[in-house]
Amino acid sequence: MAHALPLPPTVRVRRLPPVLAVVAVVALLALPLSPDGGAGAHPADAVSALAVLYCALRLVRDRRRPLSRTAAVVLGLPVLGLAAAAAGAVSPGAGLAGLGRYLQVFVLVPAAVLLLVRDRADVRLLTWSMVGLALWQGALGVHQYATGTGASYQGERIRAVGTFGPQDVMGMATVVSLGLVCAVGLALGRTPARQRLFAAGCALVLLLPLALSFSRGAWIATAVTCAVQLLLAGVRRALAVGAAAVAAAVVLVGGFGVGTAMLQERVGSITQVADAPDQSVTDRYTMWAAAAGMWRERPLTGVGLKGFPEHRDAHASLALSSGSETDGAGAGYRRQPLLSPHNMYLLVLAEQGLIGLLALAGSWLALLVLGLRRLRAARRAHGAVPDCAFVACGLLVWQLTDFAYADIGGPSTVLTAVCLGLAAWWALGIRTREVAER
Repeated sequence: MAHALPLPPTVRVRRLPPVLAVVAVVALLALPLSPDGGAGAHPADAVSALAVLYCALRLVRDRRRPLSRTAAVVLGLPVLGLAAAAAGAVSPGAGLAGLGRYLQVFVLVPAAVLLLVRDRADVRLLTWSMVGLALWQGALGVHQYATGTGASYQGERIRAVGTFGPQDVMGMATVVSLGLVCAVGLALGRTPARQRLFAAGCALVLLLPLALSFSRGAWIATAVTCAVQLLLAGVRRALAVGAAAVAAAVVLVGGFGVGTAMLQERVGSITQVADAPDQSVTDRYTMWAAAAGMWRERPLTGVGLKGFPEHRDAHASLALSSGSETDGAGAGYRRQPLLSPHNMYLLVLAEQGLIGLLALAGSWLALLVLGLRRLRAARRAHGAVPDCAFVACGLLVWQLTDFAYADIGGPSTVLTAVCLGLAAWWALGIRTREVAER
């Protein structure tokens, strides 16, 4: 009688979902950085390169066309502006470094995510990994606030930064915001009630560390995105969930004690950007004006990749401070130079000109339009929208909103690539009928 032989380890490994390569990228962002903020590439960046290589090897092995014609055009569009800007960089080394970073974030990793994600199960796995990362970083941030071990804010070490340290104060805010958006998308989708309730609970829990990050840009982007997600799910649901979120926020803020006054002042400063801006807002306006000046000098191709720091002083006014001060969260006092305008659109306009901005923004706009069209088609065909649609569209809306207040930089930037990949998967990678039936 023939006996069944156990599968060799290599066969069992092949049955693991390919999306685990992307999940590993997300998981590595939970690792703490060195106290000095970390030098060189983060492990997550290195693993993202390995994920791209793994995807390429799978394509060679399977002998199939990697992308559809539409997907290739949409994802490859930014290469036009990047090539021209790299050629006009201040030095060949700066051009190659900038080209590699932009290709990683906006072309290669999103394409790898699009190809490695197979179905809704893969999307949920990747989405829950982002929620888990947000809960981990958020828990560390709340502990930093409660114990006075966070980054310095108004003379007190209470700013929640997670493992990212004071040199990347936006890192935890970005991770928590994206996790919250993922949780809201899962709560709105067609999933079992227990899973929707758990996702909604995660979203409410993440409101606390998001508040303690003191990041105005993350607050605005998250509020806009969640409002869009709720409206896409239906006006009645949007009103009900919005009322519950406001009530929960009031309860959470009411329990902060000393932090209440600081949070109120931080929230109030959002409306004072024109009347009585603080120094950080003044610096941002000054750098925005400098970026606009660089663009007017070279409107078509910009000053070249990595060129903003070199041309900043020639276009900035005397209102710009010498740098930002960072301290706490396990690191010593440090003064960081202001090397970017903290606005992705203006950064691209300054360094890549109109050609680069139209190419990059055109790619993002195409993803948004195609994603919303597919969401609408799913609702018309099946009367409901899958959770992956709310997640993918929400992540893209968050990125496009946050780009008005931030640009790429730091370890959390790799999450931008993952988000664009998920948005591309929903907009370009699978048919609506196939999604709805799975």
